[in-house]
Amino acid sequence: MTYDQILNDLKNKIYKPVYLLYGEESYFIDKITDYIAENVLTEQEKAFNQVVIYGRDTDVPTVIQAARRFPMMSNYQVVIVKEAQHLKPLADMDVYFEAPLKSTILVLAIKETQKLDKRTKAIKLAEKIGAVLESKKLYENEMIRWVSNLAKSYELTLTPDAQRLMYEHIGADLSRLDGEMKKLRTAVTDNSPIGADVVARNIGVNRDFNIFELQKAIGSRNALKAYQITDYFAKNPKSTYIGLAIKQIFDYFTRIMKVHAATDKSKNALAATLGVNPYFVDEYLTAARYYPIEKTLSIISFLRDADAKSKGMSGSYEDGDIYKELIYKIMHV
Repeated sequence: MTYDQILNDLKNKIYKPVYLLYGEESYFIDKITDYIAENVLTEQEKAFNQVVIYGRDTDVPTVIQAARRFPMMSNYQVVIVKEAQHLKPLADMDVYFEAPLKSTILVLAIKETQKLDKRTKAIKLAEKIGAVLESKKLYENEMIRWVSNLAKSYELTLTPDAQRLMYEHIGADLSRLDGEMKKLRTAVTDNSPIGADVVARNIGVNRDFNIFELQKAIGSRNALKAYQITDYFAKNPKSTYIGLAIKQIFDYFTRIMKVHAATDKSKNALAATLGVNPYFVDEYLTAARYYPIEKTLSIISFLRDADAKSKGMSGSYEDGDIYKELIYKIMHV
């Protein structure tokens, strides 16, 4: 099942006896676990019928014993096993999965695990009787759409610039993006579209000196603006983590390379290829004219070198010096 399917069922009070949640992206695992913990039982029912166990502190027989208890003065009991990757061997849960108690909602939240062996009897049974979610990291081209949908879930509308600024500044940290969206919901008092200036003000980013504006300056060959932003980053190292900045500039030039490689350069086709809002396609077309394939390849090489320096692999360098050298090379390639 998908995250949306599971959450929609839960909101409609359609419960499964077992929720097996695993994968690299902890955000979706936490959201489902928290929803079950907060919404299935009333506050009065939770006192007797909700148990939270940690995988490090328990074993399979103890979890099964807890799951087989009947609820007290409630239709359900909820048993949540957090950090269930430490519950070994998980395969032994097949004993319970063969005959789960219908009045128990058992949640196994497994983190730090990319894959489970789906050939095991336990996993096959869990898929048959319950909800199994592999929580995967989102791809780059999925992030802006996810930010837009997250905004809608909070009854907010963000302009394309605002969506991009939020993602470019925070990156793919879904939990932090969610937290910043909650702050926006509190700060905004009407239903009008939220622009980049409002986002910048509320997530603690300088409206004029951020990675989003740096990309725009680079893409339009605005050297003065690019150097001003770079100087700001150098003087305010906490404003932008250099590793994230290099990655985002790398992603920017990867999209420029995709523009060069695209056979269909219509706005909608390029938007789909680049994984961006059509609103931004003209920016990438302009950047592609300034940076033909040969220059783009050289810049990608510069970025790899800057990344190595930022990680201390090519000697000891100050972040500010890495920024300045990188932007100089890009603007003079």
